[in-house]
Amino acid sequence: MASIAPTTASAGAQSFPQHLNMATCNPTSQIKKKSKKKHESLSSSLCATLVEHQLGLSINVLMLLVLTLVCFPTLRSSTIQYFTLSYYDAQTGLYNPGWQDLKFVSLCIIVFTALRAAAMDYALVPMAKKCGIHKKKATIRFAEQAWLVIYYATFWSLGTYLVYQSPYFNNLRAMWSSFPTRSMTGLFKLYYLAQFGFWLQQILVINIEERRKDHWQMFTHHIITCLLLIGSYGYYQTKVGIVILCLMDVVDLVFPIAKLLKYMGMQTACDIAFGVFMLSWFVARHVFYLAVCWSIYAHVPVEMPYGCYNAVTGVKTSEDGGNEVLSNVLHAYTSGNADVCFNEKIHYGFLGLLLALQVITIIWFGMICRVAYRVVLGKGADDTRSDDEEEEEEEEDSLETVRDFSTKEPELRLAPQEEEVGVESLRFTRRPSPAAKRTSDKSRASGISIPGNHKELLGRIGCDKPAGGS
Repeated sequence: MASIAPTTASAGAQSFPQHLNMATCNPTSQIKKKSKKKHESLSSSLCATLVEHQLGLSINVLMLLVLTLVCFPTLRSSTIQYFTLSYYDAQTGLYNPGWQDLKFVSLCIIVFTALRAAAMDYALVPMAKKCGIHKKKATIRFAEQAWLVIYYATFWSLGTYLVYQSPYFNNLRAMWSSFPTRSMTGLFKLYYLAQFGFWLQQILVINIEERRKDHWQMFTHHIITCLLLIGSYGYYQTKVGIVILCLMDVVDLVFPIAKLLKYMGMQTACDIAFGVFMLSWFVARHVFYLAVCWSIYAHVPVEMPYGCYNAVTGVKTSEDGGNEVLSNVLHAYTSGNADVCFNEKIHYGFLGLLLALQVITIIWFGMICRVAYRVVLGKGADDTRSDDEEEEEEEEDSLETVRDFSTKEPELRLAPQEEEVGVESLRFTRRPSPAAKRTSDKSRASGISIPGNHKELLGRIGCDKPAGGS
């Protein structure tokens, strides 16, 4: 932060008592700050545009697609796939996968972006204030977590229902039978494509919201998840895909519930939810998840031997699965009814990605256990996030009024102080307009902010103190 120094009277200059101390900024610090701003101007401007207009941009894109569909009959055949599930088989009443499904996925990205912004701006932020949370950052964090509760409660419930109705609910070997499994119900396809769209949208969210200490772990997690989704869908392995999604989503549902309780100051309920969160994490991500990984290692070669299969009938056409990976993994998007092959590279490629996710979750779980251990010992968790957020709010409020004096932007206003100063030391500044302040507040109300200071990772999982004070 640029240093602030009071001006003094120069020799021979007429002086008089001034009842408002006019502060100026250290030029050296300002040069460094301006250089940094110049370096970050492009990315910051892009983020600011996305943040401020994410709802409007999403609605405009949706309206453009709708108008194209309605007003241009010649383009209707290529735009209808954005709004409907493709590859319907009238004979079976089921759906098959194909590259046109990526259009529906892109629509899901736009819809989730619009829903998130609208829900946070018009429902969740007001809800936070009604719950007694008035600090800006605490309000936004509350809205972020509430949105995740809505999403995961919906899709975890739907996914669990689909798995419960399936033959592989309590039979791991059944996940690998009848390869390649192309046909699926409309509800199953809607669930899978919507989940794919959500995780792609999450990559956008974590790169334009304020970054946290575990940003790169989260980014890696989202990339691996999206690779597994696109690969499992293209390689007809949606059965194991939905099982893994359900195992992950149950933890992601409990965690934001604990955070909401923390923000509302419900300490006992937060502690209980945190305990449930730890238990669900361990059971789902380190017991059941590893059971699925073991099944991939041990059961797949037996139930799904290496070789080539007819994509339509599932009949094995060759004992040699070849060495190709990408063309087979993306088979549903590129090859249609041609034979699809399974080989050792594909087998261990999928297993490797799943184990990479396991490594990330083990690292996170170790951090969670350290927090819980300190709480049990009565030392308190290293959760400085609530205090950090309060300090950052005060710091941001100060920084908003500190600008380069050469541009005549707002300067820091100090407490009135009588001091003898020279005439040439006086500098008059303009105050920020209410419209500018409203624009800034609006851009932050969506729950996404321009990348700024990093926060402690442990603050994301601690329940040792409420953060929603007024």
